[in-house]
Amino acid sequence: MIEIEIDFRELIEKKDWKTLKQNLSEFESFEIAEIIEDLPEEEGVILFRLLTRKQSKETFQHLSHDRQEYIIEGFAHNIGKLAGLLNDLDPDDRTAFFEELPGEITQRLIQLLSVEERKIATQLLGYPEDSIGRLMTPEFVAVKPHFTVSEAIEHIRIHGRDSETLNVIYVVDNNWKLVDDIRIKEIILAKSDQLISDLMDDRFTALSAYDDQEEAIRTFQDSDRVALPVVDTQGLLIGIVTFDDMMDVVEEETTEDFQKFGAFQDAIVNPLKARVSLLYKRRIFWLTALVFMNVFSGAAIAHYENVIESMVSLLFFLPLLIGSSGNAGAQSATLMIRSLAIGDVEMKDWFRLLGKEFLVSLLLGLTMALGVALIASFRAPAIIVVVSLTMTLTVMVGSLIGLILPFVFTKLKLDPAAASAPLITSIADISGVVIYFSVASWYLGL
Repeated sequence: MIEIEIDFRELIEKKDWKTLKQNLSEFESFEIAEIIEDLPEEEGVILFRLLTRKQSKETFQHLSHDRQEYIIEGFAHNIGKLAGLLNDLDPDDRTAFFEELPGEITQRLIQLLSVEERKIATQLLGYPEDSIGRLMTPEFVAVKPHFTVSEAIEHIRIHGRDSETLNVIYVVDNNWKLVDDIRIKEIILAKSDQLISDLMDDRFTALSAYDDQEEAIRTFQDSDRVALPVVDTQGLLIGIVTFDDMMDVVEEETTEDFQKFGAFQDAIVNPLKARVSLLYKRRIFWLTALVFMNVFSGAAIAHYENVIESMVSLLFFLPLLIGSSGNAGAQSATLMIRSLAIGDVEMKDWFRLLGKEFLVSLLLGLTMALGVALIASFRAPAIIVVVSLTMTLTVMVGSLIGLILPFVFTKLKLDPAAASAPLITSIADISGVVIYFSVASWYLGL
């Protein structure tokens, strides 16, 4: 790709537009998007302007939002071409682009749309953020139950060119209420004079336009469909959501949860292309907050200063013990966050899981206590009991913290991924220090 990028830059410098256009015709839209992403912004805009109308539409949806914005700015002096690009975009892709822009800019761009496309854009943007309404497209094919198979196929030929997918054909009544969906294969294989109503089984899965996108992911996982219909509160068919759209959501949600678990305030799509200021802003909040949390660990250590002075060897095991507690907590939290996200467990299951985690963490703690006891037998035999008992307790406490926090965040209607590993580790550190030196004080009579 680097060699291709160099070739394109040389052609741009020579202003050999004819050769550039010929070369671009040999690439798929996603490959052109990769080339534009790797080029300097101004050269990327030049390359995008040379694309055909069809290439522009398909390539634009593969670009990052930052690069999309820059290209729109590059078309600012050519309102006609900008309007053409925005009108050509699929409604769901255009909505995804609009919702990331400041409101006043979005409104200006909406005015460039045709009356029909403006109505669609306004409707989609009117749904709550992160709802299926923002993700759906109104480009689908629907037939009536009284159609014959031959009439349905003719209807599909006429209206199917702009449809997002033809794998599934939707059946609606005269009021456009969704009554069924039928795979195209069943229609093609049926007799031409057979009625669509004869092919219906009245079993279908539909999403509400107000459903959260994360809930829709689970619905897709449970249904064997490449697309699902979207209905309004009256059950009227208003759009569809395709599998590739949901995969984009899955990727975004996974990235967001993964980075939140690493104590990022917001997700960073590509650190290589992100500005230093953005990387700083996304990371500083939690790091600063965790600094103040760790002050409590220092205060706890200072509180047990006399104990440490009496048995200096206690310090040797301190990092090992509190580290094990944090690791156990991170393991438990990772398991719970994933299970909550995909629906394997619900809020009502927390008490049963707590009992199970208590037993598991006890076994883990006892096993790890044997290991630390072996180390202590060589290094500090006098505190074998202290480190063994502490290891058991800290692993249990860390594990239970890691299990409980995601449920607490979910109960508070916060993202459970915000119960991040560094947060759990910090809490486990504080509790580990207190447990360790409390056990030492009690056992050693200090």
